[in-house]
Amino acid sequence: MTSDTPLPGPFTLPAEAPQAEARPHAFTIHGRRIADDYAWLKAENWRDVLKDPATLPDDIRAYLESENAYAEAALGEAGALRKSLVAEMRARIREDDASVPDPDGPFAYYMRHREGGQHPLVCRRPRTVVVLPGQGAETAADGGPEEGEAILLDGDKEGEGLPFFEIAAAVHSDDHRRLAWGADTKGSELHTIRVRDLDTGTDAADLVESTSGEAVWSADGTAYWYVALDENHRPARVMRHRVGTPQAEDVLVYEEADAGVFVHIGKTQSGRFLTVSASDHETSEVHLLDRTVPDAALTVVAPREHRLIYSVENWADYLVILTNADGAEDFKIVTTPLTAPGRENWQDAVPYRPGVMIRHLHVLGNHMVRLELENALPRIIVRDLAGNEHAVSFPEEAYSLSLASGHEFETARIRFTYSSMTTPAETYDYDCVTKGRHLRKRQVVPSGHAAGDYVTRRIFATAPDGEQVPVSLLHKKGLSLDGSAPLLLYGYGSYGTLMPAAFSTNRLSLVDRRFVYAIAHIRGGTEKGWRWYLDGKREKKPNTFSDFVASARALIDAGYTSEKRIVAHGGSAGGMLMGAVANLAPELFAGIVADVPFVDVLNTMLDADLPLTPPEWPEWGNPAESEAACATILSYSPYDNVAAKAYPAILALGGLTDPRVTYWEPAKWVARLRATMTGGGPVLLRINMEAGHGGAAGRFDRLEEVGLIYAFALMAAQAARPA
Repeated sequence: MTSDTPLPGPFTLPAEAPQAEARPHAFTIHGRRIADDYAWLKAENWRDVLKDPATLPDDIRAYLESENAYAEAALGEAGALRKSLVAEMRARIREDDASVPDPDGPFAYYMRHREGGQHPLVCRRPRTVVVLPGQGAETAADGGPEEGEAILLDGDKEGEGLPFFEIAAAVHSDDHRRLAWGADTKGSELHTIRVRDLDTGTDAADLVESTSGEAVWSADGTAYWYVALDENHRPARVMRHRVGTPQAEDVLVYEEADAGVFVHIGKTQSGRFLTVSASDHETSEVHLLDRTVPDAALTVVAPREHRLIYSVENWADYLVILTNADGAEDFKIVTTPLTAPGRENWQDAVPYRPGVMIRHLHVLGNHMVRLELENALPRIIVRDLAGNEHAVSFPEEAYSLSLASGHEFETARIRFTYSSMTTPAETYDYDCVTKGRHLRKRQVVPSGHAAGDYVTRRIFATAPDGEQVPVSLLHKKGLSLDGSAPLLLYGYGSYGTLMPAAFSTNRLSLVDRRFVYAIAHIRGGTEKGWRWYLDGKREKKPNTFSDFVASARALIDAGYTSEKRIVAHGGSAGGMLMGAVANLAPELFAGIVADVPFVDVLNTMLDADLPLTPPEWPEWGNPAESEAACATILSYSPYDNVAAKAYPAILALGGLTDPRVTYWEPAKWVARLRATMTGGGPVLLRINMEAGHGGAAGRFDRLEEVGLIYAFALMAAQAARPA
């Protein structure tokens, strides 16, 4: 089947849909009685299920499997379409692709895939000297595997025979003799770290289990730090593990007492310090430890203050700090002596400029580089030691720009990747002194891609309160703006996460079938600065949903599509968005895809034992402590607002071992929808019984899930098409 082949017929629905038993259950909060007849779908032994899916109670398993069978039957007519979609998407992937090697001392490190391989290979080879055009000789590394390659970690071999396998990290020691690598074999994000001897290729016998997967080596390569998860699956303790010793002998370096604060570790770009970051969604605190003195005590940079956010880099005898201190809503950069890191000594290096958000700070030996955003477009700014600055930017109407950290510090080279919704990714090395750009890799689309056949645009939707919401678009050239085209509208809008207008080969399978693909840059993200995020959280969360609905209406008004021709798509917190707009404006949509959707907001925010609940209170509010927060959440929580009305076709996806959005959220939502709605649909639920939040781990297995989503979208739009 090609993109020109007629689409299959309507959904093929079995005689009866699964009906989850309604087991009466209710509770009272702030004087309100809340009914929750599907609470039983939450397994009491959910912690055990994360570690071993076989422990799921039989009655819950039977219900989930019946839903999976129903979804497959309903999509039965799409079997050939799904195969065609997967084949198309796979044909756009260079199967033996490799990342641009990243130099570090005598080696260059990179990842690549073998032809037909599901998982990455972690590789290195000796560095070579190449001549960059017009810039003379520079030590660098050519792209792609060559003679001298060493495969340090073979993901295909390690994952062979496992239903789920994902490498979380692979970090080499400073002396290049060892590799600490973490992997998840359940999808539950419980990572085991091993240490590989790079001379022999063998792993040490000592394992470190139940970690976040992060690892930072001591300078001498005899030990590493990691983050241990507590009994509720939260990253809470930093431990030091000496290679060759049992995990029981590991030394506690830091322990976070606040269940609402998560702990992460990293390394300054200079390589001098281990960083221990303790943060929630609006407050952070950073501690430093000299990597050359593993037994040294941590030093706090600035004690935590409510809503003070900062991150730290090291530059000679100074710290360089990206922060929102002193009312710098869109962030500023300050410096302070290493010996006097407290806030009272912070001096502005890049002052706060309203409307210009600094998203990322990168420090090299003689340059300070920042990635900033203005008017929803990114640019890179390079500053030298004398304070001279210049910008790296691109002229397109909407594009994506990312900055890679790299291994080395004493270099004038940075690496960035550029793409747009029509332009495949281009990776450049950029010389901060000469300002020369050297193209290191251009994304190859083996089946072919003519950028000129597509159009990318950005329009603005007017929200109910007058805010202008950016919407990025991709469609085939020559599209008639008569409202006849189906359209997929994607949204997220939480945690300050920016949705880039980047290139995706998968989307072409929809666009080549006359779909318009659109991204609504709604409040809750940071596309228009930190205020854009603040205007879409807690008591202002409803702005996120009304922005999305306004985006849909703006696309209709501009002739890109029409009512009942839109398929909405979002995942995780974006899945909550899907549930909210299904309740708010079901008449707009032909279909809704809710991927691992956070739809049972009230119950989840009331359950302090769940992994993410306490850290999420700053984002959504704590309904147990605040009656106002409870009322706000109840005003939009998708599960609590299902009503007796017609709904569009809905596909809800979940993962049995997902610790972020637990499987029972989409299961409960679908059960209530099916029992309450008066028309429309169908409502389908598919739970991956062998994966978690990210779905399948293998790169081709992931395409099967994308193919399912796109087939549903195509069928929903076709079913809603006027006769």
